[in-house]
Amino acid sequence: MTDEAYMREALAEARKAAALGEVPIGAVLVRAGEILVRAHNLRETTHDATAHAEVLAIREAGRLLGGWRLTGCTLYVTLEPCPMCAGALLQSRLDRVVFGARDPKAWADRSLLEILQNPGLNHQVEVREGVLASECGEVVRDFFRARRRPAQQDWR
Repeated sequence: MTDEAYMREALAEARKAAALGEVPIGAVLVRAGEILVRAHNLRETTHDATAHAEVLAIREAGRLLGGWRLTGCTLYVTLEPCPMCAGALLQSRLDRVVFGARDPKAWADRSLLEILQNPGLNHQVEVREGVLASECGEVVRDFFRARRRPAQQDWR
């Protein structure tokens, strides 16, 4: 499969999150061409600030593989990782991250900070950005647009 095909799988996860009222971010973790883990945000559902799609994917992959080192793995995620997730990606020794849309206000790979490829750290993660960026960004924009729209009322 291509990066675009894996990102479509991550987008499907993002849509699952939206259906639950979660911020629609999805992720898939791939090793040797096989999707090992599918995850989406569950912060509201679990009442856990760390329940981001990336962290949930890392946790499940570690459980499945029997260790915390995820060398040989690529994570596909629909939105640029936040600082917490970027740190977790580094700590897990992930080889590669592919993300869709940037989030210039809050995120940590390209828009605000350079965590994943910081030369001062003992591990760097290869990054590819912008895969299906328009689609990934639109899912998030649609979600927040719908939440900000006041409930329609009948004024008659």
